[in-house]
Amino acid sequence: MTGRVHIIGAGLAGLSAAIACAQDGRTVELYEAAGQAGGRCRSYDDAQLGCRIDNGNHLVLSANHATRAFLDQVGSAHTMLQPSSPRVDFIDLSTGEKWAVAPNPGLFPWWIFDPKRRVAGTRPWDYLSALALALPGPKPIAARMNTRTTLYRRLWEPLFVSVLNTPLDEADASPMWRVLIEIFGRGGRAMSPMIPQTGLSESFIDPALAYLDARGGSLHLNHRLRAFGRNGSSINMLNFGTKQIEVGPDDAIILAVPAQVAGEILPDLPAPRDFAPILNAHFRIDPPSHLTGILGVVGGTVEWIFPKPGLVSVTVSAADRLIDGEREELARLLWIDVANACGFDPAVMPPWQIVKEKRATFRATAAELARRPPTRTTIANLVLAGDWTRTGLPATIEGAIRSGNNAALLVTSRKFG
Repeated sequence: MTGRVHIIGAGLAGLSAAIACAQDGRTVELYEAAGQAGGRCRSYDDAQLGCRIDNGNHLVLSANHATRAFLDQVGSAHTMLQPSSPRVDFIDLSTGEKWAVAPNPGLFPWWIFDPKRRVAGTRPWDYLSALALALPGPKPIAARMNTRTTLYRRLWEPLFVSVLNTPLDEADASPMWRVLIEIFGRGGRAMSPMIPQTGLSESFIDPALAYLDARGGSLHLNHRLRAFGRNGSSINMLNFGTKQIEVGPDDAIILAVPAQVAGEILPDLPAPRDFAPILNAHFRIDPPSHLTGILGVVGGTVEWIFPKPGLVSVTVSAADRLIDGEREELARLLWIDVANACGFDPAVMPPWQIVKEKRATFRATAAELARRPPTRTTIANLVLAGDWTRTGLPATIEGAIRSGNNAALLVTSRKFG
């Protein structure tokens, strides 16, 4: 008989690991330090706005196959809104120009030859500039590409910064090249943005917890792991401060906490230690009728606008220059961009909320990428999960889910330790 699987951390990495283990018939014990599951991917009722919001905005594409499999497994794929054909609208606030990137469904990218489908002001051969990311050796993206081109400013820069959460004069090219292969290498069908119809919790977290509960899994909230008890090369105790839980000889442990927390629990663990912030703003106002999907913004402070029922949300990645600003000043600054992009009156700001994630993801620099640990550890019954582990992808929802799948595969195949 196989033992239990103790999973520390109920964010998407921990939840995806839990689902894969439960699907394999393992008994799952899931521990979360906070009073709710979800980590950086959850929804909550905001008293200031008087409505439900997500703690952050996440860009999910149809190319994210692990994310789609996760949603299918927990039965919530139908809660994600997706356009009937791939399309992302853009606006350049510095010029007022509007355009849409509308890839064709097939593998051959003939859309780059159609001025109505590609980025305004670009030429078909401009898109070959992305091949520079495939060159070997660590080198920042901005040092590999011509940063003065229209395509760089209107597509590559906003896309890359949002994925890597790192300024492009610092961000290493390797994880972004992997992303581009997975997105552009699979044709237009892989490029459709997917947005939760209601919220992140309703699409990702609540269905996952229901799936686990139906299969005998247990969720233990307000359980912050303080330390491991060791017996030789294995862990035999989970120390939660006022509560200790024995780990049986056939049990396995998946540590799926943020990198900085993992480093506190395992001081000798190599892990990223430099993190970058993300700034989110939510405005309680009905989106304009013409805004049916995410809107990319160039030439302003805002980078992406997410329309939701009764709400317009925005995201600024790599937000070091803004994160310590006064909340009301930030709200006004971002509202001006939203108003100009969506056709609202800039002088009339609706109710707002600012959400700061000061340590949202690790910086995708060559130095931090080198510090990402593998899933397997030197401890016999312990494996790792988290978007900061060595997945080959940036710190995204897709990376988090794949890391959980990787950890579960080692546990269920008994190939850990």
